[in-house]
Amino acid sequence: MSFTPDIQIFCCHYTSQQAIAEGAAGLKEDGLPAGATINRLPCSGKLEVSTLLKAFEDGADGVCVVGCPEDKCHNVSGSKRAAHRVVAVRRALAELGVEGERIEMFHLERGFHPEFIDAAVLMHERVSGFGPSPFKDEKKPVKKKAAGKAAAKPAKKGAKKK
Repeated sequence: MSFTPDIQIFCCHYTSQQAIAEGAAGLKEDGLPAGATINRLPCSGKLEVSTLLKAFEDGADGVCVVGCPEDKCHNVSGSKRAAHRVVAVRRALAELGVEGERIEMFHLERGFHPEFIDAAVLMHERVSGFGPSPFKDEKKPVKKKAAGKAAAKPAKKGAKKK
């Protein structure tokens, strides 16, 4: 069974310049795999663990994080923070019995370079070998909570208690 992996690419503003300049058609021509979606951030260090996990929850088969080289981060240590968060998600996936290699951090220089496309291709090939995300099978509608009593509103400042 073949499938087109959903690869979510989170990249900092500085390492996504190629994506912005070339647009979707140029990236496709350069070899960006079908199913790869670029999510641009001001800095990879702004990426939270919850966002990475949510990408998997929303159906991503793989996640690719692209940031500046660790020693050349435009925002000092943003890419180091991102790398630590990728490791945390990798461990969480492994604890759930899912391949931790479904998420990877890449440190790339700014500007135009083929390594951006190479990172996406590597993730596409890797995830194709794993198959669809096991989280896709578990997608079920979220149950709404039963309506209960409204929570008590906090007293306004200066209001007298009776």
